[in-house]
Amino acid sequence: MARHDKAVSPWLVLGLPAALGLAWVTQGSGVIGNAPERNIVIPDALTMPLQVQAAYNDERIFFRYRWPAEQPHVYHDMLRYEDGEWIRHGRSLPGPNPDGTYEDRVAMLVDDGGVPEFGRYGGYITAGDQMRFFSDSASPAEVAEHPRLGQEMGKSDVRKYLPATRRVQTDWRSVEDAEVLAAQREAGYFLDLWHWRAGRSNPIGASDDQWVGEYRNSDAGTGPYTTNWDDDADQPRWMLDPDETGRRALRWEDVISGEVDFDGVYYLSEENRTAFDPDHAWEDGDVIPRRLLRTPEGSRGSIAVHGQARWEDGHWDVTLVRNLDTGHPLDDKILEDQGVYDVGIAVYRNATGSRWHYVSHPYTLGLGRAADIQATAFTGSAPEWDKAWFDMTLFYPGQVDWPLLISRAHAGAEDIAEGTPVRARHSEKQLALYGVEMEFNDAITWRWWMTLVAGLIAMLGVTLALLPGFHSTREGDRS
Repeated sequence: MARHDKAVSPWLVLGLPAALGLAWVTQGSGVIGNAPERNIVIPDALTMPLQVQAAYNDERIFFRYRWPAEQPHVYHDMLRYEDGEWIRHGRSLPGPNPDGTYEDRVAMLVDDGGVPEFGRYGGYITAGDQMRFFSDSASPAEVAEHPRLGQEMGKSDVRKYLPATRRVQTDWRSVEDAEVLAAQREAGYFLDLWHWRAGRSNPIGASDDQWVGEYRNSDAGTGPYTTNWDDDADQPRWMLDPDETGRRALRWEDVISGEVDFDGVYYLSEENRTAFDPDHAWEDGDVIPRRLLRTPEGSRGSIAVHGQARWEDGHWDVTLVRNLDTGHPLDDKILEDQGVYDVGIAVYRNATGSRWHYVSHPYTLGLGRAADIQATAFTGSAPEWDKAWFDMTLFYPGQVDWPLLISRAHAGAEDIAEGTPVRARHSEKQLALYGVEMEFNDAITWRWWMTLVAGLIAMLGVTLALLPGFHSTREGDRS
């Protein structure tokens, strides 16, 4: 009877533990995590509810929005006095502003059929190549050098734009010629943008009126706010008028308290301002708003707040009103009885700005016609709001842009090419999860490959480790 020594394979001693360790590192830890340096901050809740109502009479249309928010954020872009200097607080940051100095907002895109893709895919079509606050956003220097966006329009970032305004849909630089853009706008290839801001418009009962074409543009005229800063003197231009308000400034502890007296003084406007006094004995913690509110004029002032838009009992309740026909067909979508339109709504809450919002599917709006949102016809000066709300779910869209959706990297690109609407394919939760996945697509792909390699190494190690045993068994059988 032959005797065989059973030596331990080096694969079992070194290779297999190493492979299992690699598998544990690659598969046993997550890749989802905030990375502000890459403009990645995932909200705690990926979806949120929104209620909408619409009503119209012979002249005007009213939209009412109601959504939950833990607290109101009405302060936006503030100047805080610190050690002899005025320091700016409230810039747009990835995710929530830590001081809470970023305003809540609601925005609504409206189309009359001039942008057919919008009715099928909503705001996704406005998210173009290298948008600002994406991980691969275009550099300010490159945008500033662009003949149209930078040199002509004075922009330094890429914001919302429509696909056909680019010769190549996957390249933000390929802006169509001015003549083509003008012809598109004349033909109705633009989206009307209603933009209510809790800090920069609501205190004076105004909203902002904008439109999306080759960029997110403002309507003609002046908007509801301007900048309160003197670059030459390195100080504010205006302060609160003590004769009107009893004070020259707000206090920082009140700004960050999370509480708002909507009937008190929490903003700076043309009605309560006076020239800034540099000789006043300013104290640390004094705060002056960096935005001066003013009555908007021209087409940009077409939308107003109806009644009082307020946060109460954990909800914002905002009603906007506009003439059906504003008289500005190149800035606004003209609405009329028996018309059906497409709308998409976004909400900003929890002191977030830029792309950290929640967005809706596209929905139809009917004025006397069957649609998702049925506008109620009424007589008189204001609606009764006695009809049921239209309930919708908004979702966090993540870094999903139009170039990605129409590319081979997106499994549904063929559906888009065939015109299949997004609502027929995906729920809001699915779209939110896909948005998060795309935030970490590179990391997920790398982790998948490393896990695969680790698994293959482990399988090979086990095979090599067991081979001597098979040989010993065969030799034993022969002896």
